[in-house]
Amino acid sequence: MSVQSRVLIVDDHPVVRRGLRALLEGQTWVADIAEAQTAGEAVRTALTWQANVIVMDIRLPDGSGIDAARQIIKALPQARVLMLTMTDEEGTVLSALRAGAQGYVHKDSPPDMLVDALRTVAAGGVVLGPAVGRQVFAMLSGAPTELPPPLNTLTTRERDILIRLAAGEDNARIARGIGVSEKTIRNQLSLVYTKLGVSDRVQAALLARDAGLTGGVVANRNRDDAGERATP
Repeated sequence: MSVQSRVLIVDDHPVVRRGLRALLEGQTWVADIAEAQTAGEAVRTALTWQANVIVMDIRLPDGSGIDAARQIIKALPQARVLMLTMTDEEGTVLSALRAGAQGYVHKDSPPDMLVDALRTVAAGGVVLGPAVGRQVFAMLSGAPTELPPPLNTLTTRERDILIRLAAGEDNARIARGIGVSEKTIRNQLSLVYTKLGVSDRVQAALLARDAGLTGGVVANRNRDDAGERATP
């Protein structure tokens, strides 16, 4: 690689950061290395330091690494982001890729694989770990580019939550996959229901299915009790 990259390592565990730094130090394509341990610090450091490559954990103490990646890429379109995490849930992978990430690998991947993944991303390539299933590609290619009303009023985050909901995920799993709290998911689902003009997750899931936002798996009505209409 002719151009060296400034690599920002984002993880709240010092051991992980030190390990990644040790792997990258001495690599000929790495010009310098910086570290951040929160989403806010990651965004600030990436922008002020003008990072070229960011390796980003998904779950951070103050929020989602996916949201941080989205902010960084919006401000620095040339930045390349590799998501590094312990989950291979397809909805999470999809959210990361839609946020603009160019790669997604497991923390427990072999060291050589991690270095190769970062090198590939830095060079402009895309890396998806071996655990990423075919459904991700189907979801990426199958979702319509122009959604009909009222689905076209949803933000990217709200649409991703709706896709997860339509696939049968409960609030706890959606929260884990996106890297936010269950309370945040409940609040965002309330907004989604209002925008869609529906009263519960089953109606929302059916609407998503009809619009082609999911492979056809709809949340089980038996999982919804009377209280869930008031609490998303």
